[in-house]
Amino acid sequence: MSTKDFLEKDYYKVLGVPKDATEAEIKKAYRKLAREYHPDANKGDAKAEERFKEISEANDVLADPKRRKEYDDARALFGNGGFRPGPGGAGGGSFNFDLGDLFGGAQGGAGTGGFGGGLGDVFGGLFNRGGATRTQPRRGQDIESEVSLSFTEAVDGATVPLRMSSSAACKACSGTGDKNGTPRVCPTCVGTGQVSHGSGGGFSMTDPCPDCKGRGLIPENPCDVCHGSGRAKSSRTMQVRIPAGVSDGQRIRLRGKGAPGERGGPNGDLYVVVHVGTHPVFGRKDDNLTVTVPVTFPEAVLGGEIKVPTLGGPPVTLKLPPGTPNGRTMRARGKGAVRKDGTRGDLLVTVEVTVPKDLGDKAREALQTFREATADHDPRAELFQAAKGA
Repeated sequence: MSTKDFLEKDYYKVLGVPKDATEAEIKKAYRKLAREYHPDANKGDAKAEERFKEISEANDVLADPKRRKEYDDARALFGNGGFRPGPGGAGGGSFNFDLGDLFGGAQGGAGTGGFGGGLGDVFGGLFNRGGATRTQPRRGQDIESEVSLSFTEAVDGATVPLRMSSSAACKACSGTGDKNGTPRVCPTCVGTGQVSHGSGGGFSMTDPCPDCKGRGLIPENPCDVCHGSGRAKSSRTMQVRIPAGVSDGQRIRLRGKGAPGERGGPNGDLYVVVHVGTHPVFGRKDDNLTVTVPVTFPEAVLGGEIKVPTLGGPPVTLKLPPGTPNGRTMRARGKGAVRKDGTRGDLLVTVEVTVPKDLGDKAREALQTFREATADHDPRAELFQAAKGA
């Protein structure tokens, strides 16, 4: 992004969050806006596409703690006029130094004023003594996409096709912006792609050239496809591996899988938001899977062994202790979701005692005998005792 963008754009306003917003608030605001303005949901809407780009650009800065601090420091120092060179001459003093000494050369430690490695990264390539500039490689744009996975795919991982649209070098003119592939050097910036503005005090500030838009070249015969920009919309389908164990709403970053860079610059990144479907039998709690298993009254009272289904594997046998109460949870180790380290969580099995709706004569007689045999036991005695004591 240009110096002007970094200093003048209010990324907090773009996302609609306060300047002291937490990372969670920023993430929530971005996700809501990204869904609303995503190109796939607003096909052919140029305004929505431009708004999506602004939202992505703001999130790239504010979601990264280091870049957010650099952005806040830069706006505090320059955006509000907080760093102005004083007038020269008698009584006014003179700012006869290079900002490169303050930012570009600062590496931290004593004498750096606390800006080592932070604002130096932002301003080191933007300020200089004599105003000489050189065209810098430009990083490609980040791309946001969404993918829907089944419950099983999210647990085990999956490779899915993603079709993405981004800006890339125009194929019609090979990225030159000129029909004949012979653009001329921009006379305004003399091919550097940047122009310098003197700010007094012995230093200058650079911005992308307004005539060539930072490319350093101007087409003699603008390309009909890209209209001389050298960039055009490009669609491609790529196979993306979603790691095992992802959760619903998780945002995965794939480095270098975004839009191609310019002038040898690196590719942008691809961000994939995952949506996970539900399962008719299993649920999920962090790295563990959950399942509710019905058991009969005799099984709960007398105990025994019960078989429990697992996700995508053979059933496991669990030992049910005598006197197992309704709602008790047991654990089948290693039968859960895949963790980041490759190990698996557990399967949490909750027992649900079932009550038969219809009983045969023999079963009813046996149950009546059981009730008579246990008539001396009142399961609610302790309840009333506790209520009376309270």
